[in-house]
Amino acid sequence: MSLGETASESAPFFSEDSGGEEPGGGAVARRAQEEPPSGVSSVRALLTVLILCYINLLNYMDRFTVAGVLPDIEQYFGIDDGKSGLLQTVFICSYMFLAPAFGYLGDRYNRKVIMSFGIMFWSVVTLASSYTPKEHFWALLLTRGLVGVGEASYSTIAPTIIADLYVKEQRTNMLSVFYFAIPVGSGLGYIVGSQVGGAAQDWHWALRVTPGLGLIAVLLLLFVVKEPIRGAIEDQPENHTQRTSWLADLQALSKNYSFVLSTFGFTAVAFVTGSLALWAPTFLFRAAVFTGERPPCVEGNCASSDSLIFGVITCVTGVLGVASGVQVSRQLRMRTGRADPLVCAAGLLLSAPFLYLAIVFAQASTTATYVFIFLGETFLSMNWAIVADILLYVVVPTRRSTAEAFQIVISHLLGDAGSPYMIGVVSDSLRRTDSFLWQFRSLQLSLLLCSFVAVVGGGFFLATALFIEGDRDRAKNHAPPEDEPIVVPQSGRSTRVPVSSVLI
Repeated sequence: MSLGETASESAPFFSEDSGGEEPGGGAVARRAQEEPPSGVSSVRALLTVLILCYINLLNYMDRFTVAGVLPDIEQYFGIDDGKSGLLQTVFICSYMFLAPAFGYLGDRYNRKVIMSFGIMFWSVVTLASSYTPKEHFWALLLTRGLVGVGEASYSTIAPTIIADLYVKEQRTNMLSVFYFAIPVGSGLGYIVGSQVGGAAQDWHWALRVTPGLGLIAVLLLLFVVKEPIRGAIEDQPENHTQRTSWLADLQALSKNYSFVLSTFGFTAVAFVTGSLALWAPTFLFRAAVFTGERPPCVEGNCASSDSLIFGVITCVTGVLGVASGVQVSRQLRMRTGRADPLVCAAGLLLSAPFLYLAIVFAQASTTATYVFIFLGETFLSMNWAIVADILLYVVVPTRRSTAEAFQIVISHLLGDAGSPYMIGVVSDSLRRTDSFLWQFRSLQLSLLLCSFVAVVGGGFFLATALFIEGDRDRAKNHAPPEDEPIVVPQSGRSTRVPVSSVLI
């Protein structure tokens, strides 16, 4: 048969209906029908989400362990607020600049292998950072920067695996479980860091907890997690979706207004959380020293109680915020398709006044400060799972890792990459003397910037609501071009392709 002997414009290619039936073909077909579209059983899919959640918890524990012992680090190295802020800034810069590379790889190669390598590297570097001598603060900065390699390999890829395992309400629920790990892990970072450092009377030991747990995470990834088929759960198997170049992906994402605007809104969230994450325990400690409730730091283990309380607040508010955000969004979706960005906007706009009051009341009432921080962080945490869900349903499956990477770069570049350092530099510039009064007052004034940024972020999410419905429909109904390359079906599914593209 030649290419010219065609009876129709298109014909089945490796169809299960063609020709005779090979021995055992019926059993293969039955297994194909029973197997979920993603290629991962429901039990293993649930285990995968729990493992990814565990690793996300470790990532954020490690990220904020340093913040839990920051006064001890300042005292140990004899550094000012500007250099202290660099610890977080260097890490975030490394993390965000490497994210696009891992996003590119995650859209094209085996995701669990990439994540396993990154987590192993992150664990080794974190352990190495715990042996930094007093004379070499630069070594601590270097190792904290290298930790970003591991986190970039994970954060850009993990949500896309969940997206390939679940759809609709199930996906939202699983993303909620996954993003619970951010505030809970952050809170545990403060708690574990301060308490382990205090028990050992050496802050270096605070950095030696997560590396061992990271090794367990790698083993779980390699032996339990199974790579799902990209897009198959949404009836868009990766075989049916044409891959485009990285530049074409970026061009398409730049025209996706919901993605772009929600990314800028999330940038405001990153700015505020990054500032508070590093500076809140230190700010509360300085407020206590200024009011005479605590003695100055002279022997280490300075802010253990403040880090412990702030860590507990972060854990509780994270769970409440993520859960309430998802629940409110679910109820509001019954009335409007714009529910998700509206809930994100409300969370930021409501957090702004409470964060302002928490900063202002620090010198007058410690109890009132903690109450306002609790309320502000609860509203701020409403965004985490919802923003991730927005990205996944307005972007087609083969661009999701790239979209995750692009969002990471923007939100961190303009958000928490510079905000800790900026707050520290502004604090140093406002400080008139090195008295306890000005150590507290300068940091207080610089942290007020967070409330303003939260309001701006709320505005971006309100703008997202104008485009969300159209962009979601376009992603859902995305169809590949007619000149799609040859398709080889999996699991016995028939696929029709132009006969002219079939080479005999």
